[in-house]
Amino acid sequence: MDQLDQQPVNHECEIAIVGAGPVGGTLALALAAAGRKILLVDKADLTPMEDPAFDGRAYAIAAGCRPVMDLAGIFDELPYAPCPIRDIDVTDGKLGRPPSPLKLTFSSQDVGDEAFGWIIEARSIRVAMNRRFRDQPNLVLRAPATARVTRDDDGATVTVGQEIFRVKLVVAAEGRRSPLREEAGIPLTRLLYHQTALILSIAHEKPHNNVALEHFLPGGPFAVLPMTGTPEHPNLSAVVFTEKDEVAKRLYEYTASELKPELETRMNNKLGDIELVGLRWLYPLSAQFAARYYDKRLLLVGDAAHGVHPIAGQGLNLGYLDATALVEILEGVADPGAPEVLKRYQAARRGVNLAMLMGMDTLDRVFSTNNAVIRLARDLGLAAVNRMPGLKRKFMRQAMGR
Repeated sequence: MDQLDQQPVNHECEIAIVGAGPVGGTLALALAAAGRKILLVDKADLTPMEDPAFDGRAYAIAAGCRPVMDLAGIFDELPYAPCPIRDIDVTDGKLGRPPSPLKLTFSSQDVGDEAFGWIIEARSIRVAMNRRFRDQPNLVLRAPATARVTRDDDGATVTVGQEIFRVKLVVAAEGRRSPLREEAGIPLTRLLYHQTALILSIAHEKPHNNVALEHFLPGGPFAVLPMTGTPEHPNLSAVVFTEKDEVAKRLYEYTASELKPELETRMNNKLGDIELVGLRWLYPLSAQFAARYYDKRLLLVGDAAHGVHPIAGQGLNLGYLDATALVEILEGVADPGAPEVLKRYQAARRGVNLAMLMGMDTLDRVFSTNNAVIRLARDLGLAAVNRMPGLKRKFMRQAMGR
């Protein structure tokens, strides 16, 4: 290589986003579609993430997140059809016993017959984003690559290999262990649950009718989420099986014939005969929140800023709503990294996210117990909310991200 080839290449972009996961990738595409020149960097090779074995999660995407996905051009590119959620049944019970008759039911008919959201496979979002990355002229993608960031009063310098990019704002979308957040010295508080989620898919005899099931058990919530069927398995659902760490790890090691009765015990024959389909995954659970969402020329989005217990599947939705707010705040703004812009973003998102985190934390702690008095109180609470249309609609709109 001669001396000329070794010289750094200088580029100008407006915003650098570090982390091309669902939140960072969607935000990058949405801002690029809005006319911003975006640099997107991720340390991983993105193509292998399209493999079904890479990530077995199915996300419950709230209706309020659809606009930012549409702006990014992702929703219509999803290769596997999303399954709409029309109803949500929330029940409480003990292992091996029928659910309590005191339950809570949310129906889309009570909110204008609009779907609460959709169940979308993680790999489907990845395939759609990767397609859009190639088609978006305002987006510069570097992956796999490492970004070295130096921030100053006027902007930031992002070095990627031999390339040097000058930007006005850096967005940390690297996930819960965000190096940029740590480099900025932003304090982080973590809440440990000592629970692990076992993720898998099941085929079942009866149709799910677009109903999501959330069954609270002493070991943790047990969720069955409706998925779009296939020719081989016309009735298909995703299961999020939360248990104490040691129980979840033991269940993960079970054979299909050993695990099937454990699922049937928790499902109470709700969907008829079941069959385990595909691979399984384990995800340790915790919650966390950053003391602030910004530093000089830096913003945190998604899991870099917050992480919640997966009850009600709000984790990714909060990140998408971070992206939605940032796109709106930056509209018409000449300097996206100006201090007043960063403060506006924090004011718009931190309080809302913290309230959701504390709500999910309280739900888990209240429902993950066998205490008879608490069990009675929470069952009565579910039944009371079920009889209060106004409060139910408020909860439904929150679930929809509205």
